[in-house]
Amino acid sequence: MQGRPDIIEILRRAHTGEYCSPKDWDIKKVNKSVREVLQKYQLEKTCDQENPINTDFDLADKFYQAGFELALRLGYYVEDTERIITVSQEELENAIKFAPSELFVGEGKDGTWIKARTPADPYPTKVAASLGITVSEDIYLDLVTGIAKEREIDILEAGSVTTVKGQEVLSGTPFETIMGWEHAKMQREARRRAGRPGMGAIGSISAVTELGQFGAYGTPGGFRTSDLALILFPSEMKVDYRTLNKVVHTLIMGGMIKADSPSMIGGMAGPPEGAVVANVACTILSYAILQNHVGGGEIYDVRYLSNVNREGLWALAMVNQALSRNTHLLLHNIANEVSGPVTDKLLYEIAAGMATLACSGASLSTGPRTAGGKLNDYITPLECRFVAEVAHKTSAMEPKVVNEIVKELLPLYEADIKTPDVGLPYQRAYDMATHTPTKEWEDIYRRVKDEVISMGIPLDTF
Repeated sequence: MQGRPDIIEILRRAHTGEYCSPKDWDIKKVNKSVREVLQKYQLEKTCDQENPINTDFDLADKFYQAGFELALRLGYYVEDTERIITVSQEELENAIKFAPSELFVGEGKDGTWIKARTPADPYPTKVAASLGITVSEDIYLDLVTGIAKEREIDILEAGSVTTVKGQEVLSGTPFETIMGWEHAKMQREARRRAGRPGMGAIGSISAVTELGQFGAYGTPGGFRTSDLALILFPSEMKVDYRTLNKVVHTLIMGGMIKADSPSMIGGMAGPPEGAVVANVACTILSYAILQNHVGGGEIYDVRYLSNVNREGLWALAMVNQALSRNTHLLLHNIANEVSGPVTDKLLYEIAAGMATLACSGASLSTGPRTAGGKLNDYITPLECRFVAEVAHKTSAMEPKVVNEIVKELLPLYEADIKTPDVGLPYQRAYDMATHTPTKEWEDIYRRVKDEVISMGIPLDTF
């Protein structure tokens, strides 16, 4: 029986596969193929904005079938060589079959198991916090330690840094290699200070190119091979040498790969239905081509650079239901918020996004992306705690129940998605002497928590 291709074979195909220009890939391959499979499986215009959480599991299964076909038709495009890496049906089926269904991240009592889930699975979606929002070097260790101290959080990703000892990091230079190492050391120190030295991590979010990962992952004092190596690759269904170098490095280190790529509503995949099909295809291909352990992809709406709007939530629910019902893959996905700290809108967005992912079968989610991830220092441990609380408590809830809750939440923030209130940075949202939330931020959190409990999310009371 033919297994998935090994990495040497993948690299060979990156140089010998079918030639395609970048424009032809986007238009003639991706866009055309997505439209054809949507039509073939009668999936066009199935997005239901009035019911953002899908409850028709037969429809989810059709999206999986369409995504599987798209994966075989397309493969991955290699930007550096302008060649296409394709896999056979047998290779793809075996890559899915032999992918892990559970994985231990971290060490000892501080580590956590990530497990394959299905919709409403009682085993909770695990949470990594936070996403890679840039954080000033002078507050990085205190802020990240604060995130790691939040016991609801399972895995630490934390923010990224752009300076090392005051020196701006230049991507693709030795500065980035040093930055990767320094960032990993600070992240490791934060876990120690939080009293969770064995806590699992995802790294390195600061690595723009492979050089940052070379300095960070598997190095003495850096990220351990019991942590997940973060490998992000371009949309739509593209890889490059940076991606492949990170894969090779992780395999050499004996580490574990978390590879993700976004699909864009309004991009080359087209409407929400097209983004779902493309994301299913991209996710399953990552196990055959990138030797993935934990993966998935994010779906963003290019109009808002978010996915907590109606179409975005529908797409998140559908892609996770499609994959979790038809595979045992360890699925990762993200809810992308746009409001900022010290606003109730941020917490409403978190509640809607995380409940959607958790009830739909996601194994792991990283979040939040406070203020859309655009602003330096706009992240606090408090909303990271809320992400984990909601994910854990909504995991076992039926999608039809969560759908009604999300329909209550949406009117509380959706009118502001285009022009969100970005709130306040960490230095003003927290007391810098005690590194605890200001009374204003704590009061907002308590009020919103009571509101979502009254809506039916069974969070622990104060």
